[in-house]
Amino acid sequence: MVPGKPAQILEVLRSMKQDNPDIEALAVVSLDGLPISSLLPEGAEEDRIAALSATILSLGDRASEELKKGKLEQAYVKGSEGYVLVTGIKDLAALLVVTNKNAKLGLVMLGIKKGITEIEKVL
Repeated sequence: MVPGKPAQILEVLRSMKQDNPDIEALAVVSLDGLPISSLLPEGAEEDRIAALSATILSLGDRASEELKKGKLEQAYVKGSEGYVLVTGIKDLAALLVVTNKNAKLGLVMLGIKKGITEIEKVL
């Protein structure tokens, strides 16, 4: 990673969070599960979150491939308190977005699309 890029990505994450108050946390991680840049709640373990994000993306990719549903675009987990969405960024990284349970997923998806476009410019 080129110096300065994590800071540029962090600005994109801050903008995404500011644009949608339903977003609680964000992270960009490498495909092998290393943190690149994140906005996580106090006390969250960045390394663990990065590894989990990469695992979710990898398992979703394998399931999509095995079930012949094409290339994975996004994997999401719905919990009683909100959503965890993991979206691939080209074949370089993954974007993790965590929302509250009242999130309007259409607006979240629009924010993800916009954010990924900006992150791709940095990567």
